[in-house]
Amino acid sequence: MNKNVLVLNDAIKILEDKKLIVESNVKAEDLATIIRYVSFNSKDIEYNSLFICKGSHFDKKYLEDAIKEGAFVYLSESKYEDLNNEISYIIVNDIRKAMAYIAEIYTNYAWKDLTLIGITGTKGKSTTAYFVKYILDDYLKSEKKKPCGIISGIDNYDGVIKEESHLTTPESLELHKHFSNASSSGVEYLAMEVSSQALKYDRVLGVQFEVGCFLNVGEDHISDIEHSSFEDYFESKLSIFKQCNVACVNFDIEYPERVLKEAKKCSRVITFGLNKGADIYGYDITTTGKEISFFVQCDSFTKKFKLSMQGFFNVYNALAAISIAYALNIPLDNVYHGLKKAKVSGRMEIIKEPKKNLHIVVDYAHNKMSFESLFDSTKKDFPESEISIVFGCPGKKAQARRKELGEIAGKYANKAYITEEDAGEEPVLKICEEIVKHMEGNTCECSIIEDREAAIREAIKEAATGGVILITGKGRETRQKRGLLYVKTRSDVKIVKNILEGK
Repeated sequence: MNKNVLVLNDAIKILEDKKLIVESNVKAEDLATIIRYVSFNSKDIEYNSLFICKGSHFDKKYLEDAIKEGAFVYLSESKYEDLNNEISYIIVNDIRKAMAYIAEIYTNYAWKDLTLIGITGTKGKSTTAYFVKYILDDYLKSEKKKPCGIISGIDNYDGVIKEESHLTTPESLELHKHFSNASSSGVEYLAMEVSSQALKYDRVLGVQFEVGCFLNVGEDHISDIEHSSFEDYFESKLSIFKQCNVACVNFDIEYPERVLKEAKKCSRVITFGLNKGADIYGYDITTTGKEISFFVQCDSFTKKFKLSMQGFFNVYNALAAISIAYALNIPLDNVYHGLKKAKVSGRMEIIKEPKKNLHIVVDYAHNKMSFESLFDSTKKDFPESEISIVFGCPGKKAQARRKELGEIAGKYANKAYITEEDAGEEPVLKICEEIVKHMEGNTCECSIIEDREAAIREAIKEAATGGVILITGKGRETRQKRGLLYVKTRSDVKIVKNILEGK
């Protein structure tokens, strides 16, 4: 990892400067000790590590394990009295802020070596991030440079690591490690999703984005452990403008005046949309088979673009990516060819079943806005088809989705199969039953099948000839959150292909 030699005493001074330290008790011999490693995972400790005690499920045993493995100091909001003779400690008033500052200096401010693009919004973040990556990859290939890095809710690539992600935006320590890997491996550009949680809980504290993109906003992530209200959620998303140079904003967004007022705090604002007043203006949208074409006009070009992904809503994501490329002065040919090639794993993947002429759509849609867009697109693309849907909702968060998704599915689907979707610490059946309550009063047939693979199998078996099956929420993810653990499973795409192959 590309990092400075970080001495504990220097780390303490930085935390003091930020007025974060409540109390500390550091052994004299530890002050000049070099911090060899920083971690909040007791199973990932090296000799002379600084261990960070964080998380709602933190247990003192994790600290004890870290000490045994080589931690020589811990950073925490709580003091562990009976361990204080064994290890130095620093008690802070905000562990998330402290972790972000430590992560930044430990990795020698590696983010400053990168051109960072941050994308926020209630829906479309992953697709837009990948559209940007395809555009930049086309440009970087022509320059014989490393591909663009990406940090998303689908997967992460930083020039060293390519992995399936567990969070839309990683915790600050993991995030800065990605930045460090990208910097040390020669990656110059990195596109990333920036969630409301990342902004609220300081995962991106101190980071400056060259371009920050605001796609849209709708009510989501309202719960005891996320955002207390829509206002809190909205404010968190708007805060991205405090840390970006150029703002790209959807001109057709709800609450446009408020969003643009915040965006104008940046040095430059570029708007995009299907309204003629937008700087990047899209029009004449045509769908042919699996391809969408549309024209884009701005002050420097008028050009026809093509996408090989279905879904009318993807035009907005493409316009966002074009506006980002415009801000970065990427050549128009690279923008065109990048978008034409763009694919997003697990996003609007259509698998055909020939015997019954079924179209099986696997998509990550998981909230009110994405559900409405998916059903709207499906109705336009398959106007005469019966629609079945397989979906669930996560445990202990975004609890309003149970009502919202239930009502939308009940209104638009002919059949619904309610199943597991990262239930975590809640019983799957309890979540499913709550969803079903909000589907009552509609003509949609509804079944609860807790086993996700069995639910998909049943949906395919019972689908009407010529029908469409929507399988939402998980895409190509290969794990389910059960309790506090992520358990390996087959992806929805893999399950569908196995079923169609008779496995």
